[in-house]
Amino acid sequence: MKAAKNVAVWSKRMKELRDANNLVQADVAKVLDCTQVAYGMYELGKRRISIENLVKLARYYHVSLDYLVGLRDQA
Repeated sequence: MKAAKNVAVWSKRMKELRDANNLVQADVAKVLDCTQVAYGMYELGKRRISIENLVKLARYYHVSLDYLVGLRDQA
């Protein structure tokens, strides 16, 4: 059950960060070198994202990996 909560946190934060930066899913998909559909599945929590891609997103948005995955509440 705890793993499901963590998935919800990172998927929710991915969407929040994308929205806060006025980006569409296709924009972020390019950063991760994946399709918009695959990225959308990440945001919905229906597809697991690799640690490498989480690191790319943390660097792209200038936030900590701990924040992105829900270990900290401040970026």
